[in-house]
Amino acid sequence: MEYQQRLQTQITNRDKAKAYIKNKSFDTIATHGVYDLNEALANQGSVIEPVFMSTAQGFSHADELQAALAYEIPSWSYTRIHNPTLYYLESTLALLESYDCGVEAGCCVTSSGMSAITTVTDALLADSPHANFVSSSQIYGGSFQQFSIRQAQKNRQVRWVAPDAPMQSWAAQIDENTRFIYIEVPSNPGLAMCDIEMLAGLAHANNIPLIVDATLATPALIRPFQFGADIVIHSLSKIIAASGSVIGGAIIAKENITARFLPDDVSANFCQHLKLLPNRDNGACLSPMQAFLVLSELRTLRMRVDAFSQNTLKVAQFLQGHPKVEQVLYPGLLDYPQYQLAQKYFELVDSAKNSLHNQPEKRYGHLLSFRVKDGVQAAKQVINNLRLIFCATDLGRVKTIATIPAISTHQQQGDKGRQLANIPDNLIRLSVGAENADDIIQDLDQALGNHNNCNNNHHGNIDVLQRPHR
Repeated sequence: MEYQQRLQTQITNRDKAKAYIKNKSFDTIATHGVYDLNEALANQGSVIEPVFMSTAQGFSHADELQAALAYEIPSWSYTRIHNPTLYYLESTLALLESYDCGVEAGCCVTSSGMSAITTVTDALLADSPHANFVSSSQIYGGSFQQFSIRQAQKNRQVRWVAPDAPMQSWAAQIDENTRFIYIEVPSNPGLAMCDIEMLAGLAHANNIPLIVDATLATPALIRPFQFGADIVIHSLSKIIAASGSVIGGAIIAKENITARFLPDDVSANFCQHLKLLPNRDNGACLSPMQAFLVLSELRTLRMRVDAFSQNTLKVAQFLQGHPKVEQVLYPGLLDYPQYQLAQKYFELVDSAKNSLHNQPEKRYGHLLSFRVKDGVQAAKQVINNLRLIFCATDLGRVKTIATIPAISTHQQQGDKGRQLANIPDNLIRLSVGAENADDIIQDLDQALGNHNNCNNNHHGNIDVLQRPHR
């Protein structure tokens, strides 16, 4: 039939486009993705990927409709299931995350980072009424709540392990009902590292997948597939879309993930399974406009991560020498507790290609945390004194943002949960943006210098924050 010939031509062209772009550099993949001249000509010559705002796709006749809804032919049918704009974003994210890793990967974008986490964990835990999973104790507050409360309501048990615990401590938590290991690298807000390679080996020895939330690193700094991870999760709302205009999430899974409890066809293409079945029914889809906005920002990811990271190191070094700062946590500092592990995993992608001496450059991301002397009230006053830096429960922005996790993003964990995650009350999380580093430092200096001045309040009382946000 005519539609079958048309679709076969489309499949052939897209396979060629992917094979061609996959051999290019990171920035080139981020800029072009799989949108080549053939795709452009199919979209009236548009140089930039179009936004398909239509909720549904029309078909030439009933047989094509039937085949599409039975997933027998490539189509997008209905935007809750798929959409061409989502295809351009998902293909690009999969290529970037698998860049230089020697694996093939798929991607499923979702309505938020939390929906991505929920989609993955529910899919992997669904087969057993007594399933458990092992997680690093230092993760984002929303993830902590999802694991400790929402999954517990479904009779699924999380088993916490400190990120720097020896491998035998992780291994001791795994049994026949364990479905996966979950880590966040680096963690929010404590910047803790886990040894991805070692944990991937442990997971695979037990025939279960390793899941890595790499939101803070992005594929510009750490690509967990290089070290054996099976599934990578991102909150697209953060540094990947630094403008702050997007809420979205992404699941990237390599082909044939290690999961003894999944059918072979699901393990082979886990993201396609999520898109066409669980997410079809649960409705965790990303809107086409949000996908387009992410795609637009993705083109400059490596350059932004490079610039923000250099800013952050300068700010961290300043804070390290400030008399009113008790401790600074940043992987690029020599006294960072897991400095050697950070050296193993952090590297600016393609930096060796772009340097004069063919040597890779170390970059450590846009997030740091620091502890203010004299406790939580002093930390609050520092926040209140800030003039340039915004007080908000957000990170990864082009603008520098600060918050106190104990009273905001990790408030609902309670005292015991924060103690488990090593989040003291006087910890300030600082997401460094694109401003001149000297201006950021100047604002921090005056805020720290004036933290005994209770009348200098530019942001008001921040105790009103009630819910965990990233």
